[in-house]
Amino acid sequence: MKSIRQLHFYLGVFFAPAIFFFAFSGALQTFNLHESEDDGSYTAPSWIMTIASIHKDQRLPRPHKHEHEPPAAAPAEAAPAGSSAAPAEPPHEEGQGQAHSSFPLKCFVLLLALGLMTSAALGIYIALQGRNNRNMTWIMLGAGLLVPVGLLLL
Repeated sequence: MKSIRQLHFYLGVFFAPAIFFFAFSGALQTFNLHESEDDGSYTAPSWIMTIASIHKDQRLPRPHKHEHEPPAAAPAEAAPAGSSAAPAEPPHEEGQGQAHSSFPLKCFVLLLALGLMTSAALGIYIALQGRNNRNMTWIMLGAGLLVPVGLLLL
C-alpha cells in the first residue's frame, strides 16, 4: 500500500501543473472567450487564443498569412452527380433547435474547473508540507512544468 501511495503522490505532483492549465484554459473556452466575434464586439486576447490553441491543438498558434490563403472549398451543392458526399449541415444559430439553454451546464463546467484547480493547488501545498519528500516534490513539480513546455516547443 505504501508504494501505491508514493506512486499517487509522484503522479499527482507531476500532473498537477497540467491539470491546472487544462482546467483553466477549458473554463475560458467553455464561455468562448478564445473566439473573437465577427462583428468586432469582442476581440479575444492573444494570450487566451494561445492557451486555447495549446489546449485544443497541442501546439502554439501559427501566424496567419492573409496574402497566400488557399481558395475556399467548393460548396457541397457543387459535388458531381452520383457523389456520395453528404449534404452540408445548415449553420447552427444560437437558440435555434435547442430545447434548453446550455448556460447551466457551462456554469457547472466552470465550477468543475475551479474545483480541479483548487484540488491541484491544495495537492501541491500538501505535498510541500512533507519534510521527507520535499526535494522530490520540487523535482516532480519542475518536471511537470518543464516536460510539457519542452514537448510543446519541439
